[in-house]
Amino acid sequence: MMNRREFLQLLAVAAASGMAIDSPQVLAGDTPSDFYDVPKFGNVSLLHMTDCHAQLLPIYFREPNVNIGVGSAFGRPPHLVGEYFLKYYGVRPGTREAYAFTYLDFQAAARTYGKVGGFAHLKTLVDNIRGARPGSLLLDGGDTWQGSATALWTKGQDMVDASKLLGVDVMTGHWEFTYGAERVKHIVDNDFKGNIEFVAQNITTSDFGDPVFKSYVMKVINGVQVAVIGQSFPYTPISNPRYMVADWTFGIQEDHMQKTVDEARAKGAQVVVLLSHNGMDVDIKMASRVTGIDAIFGGHTHDGIPHPYQVNNAKGTTLVTNAGSNGKFLGVMDFDVKNGKIAAWHYRLLPIFSNLIPADPKMAAYIDKTRAPFADKLNEPLAVTEEVLYRRGNFNGTFDQLILDALMTVKGADVGFSPGFRWGTSLLPGDVITMDRLMDQTAITYPATTLTEMTGATIKNIMEDVCDNLFNSDPYYQQGCDMVRVGGIQYTVTPGNEIGKRIGNMTLKGKPVDASRTYKVAGWAPVSEGATGTPIWEVVAGYLRDIKVVKPRPLNMPKIIGVSKNPGYAV
Repeated sequence: MMNRREFLQLLAVAAASGMAIDSPQVLAGDTPSDFYDVPKFGNVSLLHMTDCHAQLLPIYFREPNVNIGVGSAFGRPPHLVGEYFLKYYGVRPGTREAYAFTYLDFQAAARTYGKVGGFAHLKTLVDNIRGARPGSLLLDGGDTWQGSATALWTKGQDMVDASKLLGVDVMTGHWEFTYGAERVKHIVDNDFKGNIEFVAQNITTSDFGDPVFKSYVMKVINGVQVAVIGQSFPYTPISNPRYMVADWTFGIQEDHMQKTVDEARAKGAQVVVLLSHNGMDVDIKMASRVTGIDAIFGGHTHDGIPHPYQVNNAKGTTLVTNAGSNGKFLGVMDFDVKNGKIAAWHYRLLPIFSNLIPADPKMAAYIDKTRAPFADKLNEPLAVTEEVLYRRGNFNGTFDQLILDALMTVKGADVGFSPGFRWGTSLLPGDVITMDRLMDQTAITYPATTLTEMTGATIKNIMEDVCDNLFNSDPYYQQGCDMVRVGGIQYTVTPGNEIGKRIGNMTLKGKPVDASRTYKVAGWAPVSEGATGTPIWEVVAGYLRDIKVVKPRPLNMPKIIGVSKNPGYAV
């Protein structure tokens, strides 16, 4: 492993030479040589990553231009996009940081600054940050074993082994559970044994309420007792198939969280942190109600937040962070603990620019070896895109639209529904859509496609229900993903309204949707046990092979009402 001085010297060379990227900005010295210099501070250090969604290699990932906050979340992190985000955090436009944290000028910025993430590059940065911080811990917020072809085909094993090699110390989960309870327990009890602690205070058995996993772990860092509590995604049995974890209960479990914090403190914890997969709005509410948590390292909503959001509660302040997704970021929290309390703290959220950080040889070799048996399938060219393809955002993205068009065309449907998943990498114009990139959007364990007859009233009810999961003013009732992606139907949405009153003016081919008429609706990812149908990737792959070129197509975005001054909305 390089020492800190050697690492910084290499970064200085990177800033001057561009390191394998033909970039005028880089060549002109846009990136300072100390970009990844995070001086040691204090005596307790915690590194945090989350929601990598099984992306072992560097990727492109476009941040959202629609992330609307309602109620108390209006104008507050994480509901800030584009220029609003830059202004709030004091980030200069046109910089590497602006590219990492916002959608602005995405295509040009991506071609200038290159890909982000990659476990081999992350490994180099983690090792060098930890080299200056003896005893530091690496926390993984989950959604690690799902999101790629190789993760699906190995049942998450590629990511389990990569996480061990990366040096993860403590983990919680969400999409991990879609491999089934038996698979998760096998990994935790065998692969993780003696390496990685899996914590989740909110998962118990359905029969007797016994804990399935440890609620927390205690670690001693430079003589300081540190408790790391786990919080898995509370609504896993609602957002994902219940039958996969039939014997387990989830939920927010706020009262048990308070008892767990109090117990850890009583056992001598001087620092208590929560490794959470709640989503940032839920974390902020929990921080205001549960006392004694010093910091929440959050995930699920994929928000890259440069500085912790400070939440006051009855007994103090809790720092709420979120470290983005797809391996794009590494959070570094340093605490200075004196006399049993945190006296001061420093935090950095570091974007992982893969052309600025050398790949760790061992991790790179592992990734090559892991992907080699699947190379022919992964590299199959399906089509070429002439537009940016992305998913992230409250409503339709261009890759979502492509999936919807494929579904409706192949299935002969009037309407298409596609889940509002937040994961899925981005492509630039001219990129080849390989099976690898298609699987980034579709790699799940319940991929069946369906064709169902529904009345207009049923369609509206489904849309209203999902919309409430997203825009309910109480974060504890926000139960899942972004808005279901809709094809065929044009509509209006008023996020600030109550449930049942958000969706309006539904039309299909210029005619009002008739509440009593039956329509053919294509979809995928049914959560009911026993559902069958052609896997979504086969449907979309066949469509792409036929059209060969993905030309820019109209994005079926709803007309959003009442958000003209919302800093979470930019056209």
